[in-house]
Amino acid sequence: MADPETKADTTVTKAETKEAKTETKEETKAGTKEAKAETKEETKSETKETKAETKETKASSTLEELWIDFEIKAPAEKFHHMFAKRPHHVSNSAPSHIGGVELHEGEWDKVGSIVLWNYIHDGKPKVAKDRIEEVDPEKNLIKFRVLEGDVKKEYKTFLLTLQVTPKQGGTGSIVRWHMEYERIDEKVAHPETLLPFLESMSKEIDKDLLSTE
Repeated sequence: MADPETKADTTVTKAETKEAKTETKEETKAGTKEAKAETKEETKSETKETKAETKETKASSTLEELWIDFEIKAPAEKFHHMFAKRPHHVSNSAPSHIGGVELHEGEWDKVGSIVLWNYIHDGKPKVAKDRIEEVDPEKNLIKFRVLEGDVKKEYKTFLLTLQVTPKQGGTGSIVRWHMEYERIDEKVAHPETLLPFLESMSKEIDKDLLSTE
């Protein structure tokens, strides 16, 4: 027969074990609750930071672009050569659009050279001082960055790219004029009126190139 004292001890041990389990359970619940709360707060904080970074990236991306593609009859190399090697002759080929072209620094087809353009846009004489940014004879590509002139009154940056591609399955070429720009503010209009100007000038040059073949 069991000793009464032993039974009492056993009862106490069971009670202590039960109490310990209860405390452990409560501590675990509390710990889990705190961990979840911390994780939730951290996730919210990280999400908020990510959104802020995304917003900042969008705000800093203010460059815009416009382009126009059209066909001409002249070979791509010949048309590219006019702007890369002989831009001072453009006024002879397109006198209704270009008043004159002068080389201020460097050489005609060299990166870093400075070229001054006098042109007629919207019936008004205008000027643009450009720096040649890139010349790629294999792609018939040339890039001009406007440094000074009428365009800079409304645009912080203005990069003009001309690329001429031989037409597939026929004679002639496809001309692409591409503009990448940043407006000084949202009130300034996009330079859409320059697209028909560039097309009309190019077709006038094309006509002159064909007549001299």
